[in-house]
Amino acid sequence: MMNSTEQHKPVIGFSCGDINGIGLELIVKAVSDTRLLDLCTPLIFASTKVINYFKKSVQTEGSFNFQSVKELNRITPRQVNVFNCWEEDIAVNPGQLTDLGGEYAIKSLTAAVTALKERRIHGLVTAPIHKKNTQSPGFDFTGHTPYLKHMFDAKDVLMLMAADNMRVGLVTEHVPLAEAAKQVTKAAILSKLTILKDSLIRDFGIDKPKIAVLGVNPHAGDDGLLGKEEQEIIKPAIAEFKQKNNVILIGPFSADAFFARGMHEKFDAVLAMYHDQGLIPFKSLAHGEGVNYTAGLPVVRTSPDHGTAFDIAGKNQADHASFVNAIFQCIEISRKRAIYAENNRNPLKKMSSALLARVEDEKIELE
Repeated sequence: MMNSTEQHKPVIGFSCGDINGIGLELIVKAVSDTRLLDLCTPLIFASTKVINYFKKSVQTEGSFNFQSVKELNRITPRQVNVFNCWEEDIAVNPGQLTDLGGEYAIKSLTAAVTALKERRIHGLVTAPIHKKNTQSPGFDFTGHTPYLKHMFDAKDVLMLMAADNMRVGLVTEHVPLAEAAKQVTKAAILSKLTILKDSLIRDFGIDKPKIAVLGVNPHAGDDGLLGKEEQEIIKPAIAEFKQKNNVILIGPFSADAFFARGMHEKFDAVLAMYHDQGLIPFKSLAHGEGVNYTAGLPVVRTSPDHGTAFDIAGKNQADHASFVNAIFQCIEISRKRAIYAENNRNPLKKMSSALLARVEDEKIELE
């Protein structure tokens, strides 16, 4: 029988990513640490045959055992569970970009996201997929973030990179640089700022967030000499958002000087305008332990901050630090959301309780 502590541990799902990349190696290494079972119940979406292949080929510090399940209501606590998304034998070719690798990565992902939508799991950690071999008529998305936005019918989402020393959100994501500047609009900035602020409060427990906004041009436009976007788009967006929200919002900053001076550590989050502007400093300064979080969804999804790494796949060289952090972040955000929901379920009742407690304290002091 499951005790009350086990019943309250979150079930965290894992999509396997490209079967020829490092995803399953990372998963096996991460869940082999049995201390993880004290925090959650892992559920891997793959097949027992593929898992057994990696169990034999991956060197782990701890022992790796798992329970095969065919029904999501029969998950075993205090054990790693594998949900069979397919039964057939498939060839695993580490380091090779194949159609098969992408096909089964999507089988795993769609099964995991279905479970997430049905609230069979409390959070999802996605192993890396490759954009080239996952494209099909049934999956016409450039990555996890737009797919999740579509599946949960979200008006907008935010790619938010998180580490112990910084958080970086992006206005534009996986678009060509020539298109990125066109997509930096006042409406886009306001939308991303709204998601970022709400996420910092609800998902990270920060009551009054302090957010920095970067410019889009070199030197943040140099007062219009190097571009007008800062003056015509970014500054008006910042002013409007500050007027309507209880946040500390400063910018636009010149991106190079901002990170070079360590200013990212003085803010709760940074909003970058395009992919490389935010991701290059993040990956350089997060020391290989960063996490990609999709903010703005009604569910919790995290992933490591790297790709399939075909160059080291099958060589037992993959560092699972970022993946482990993605698991911890998924668990922690799920916990913070539950606390936030409880605290905001009946604010009038809680205010009354606080007033009564204060009155009682004052009575005691008077006596």
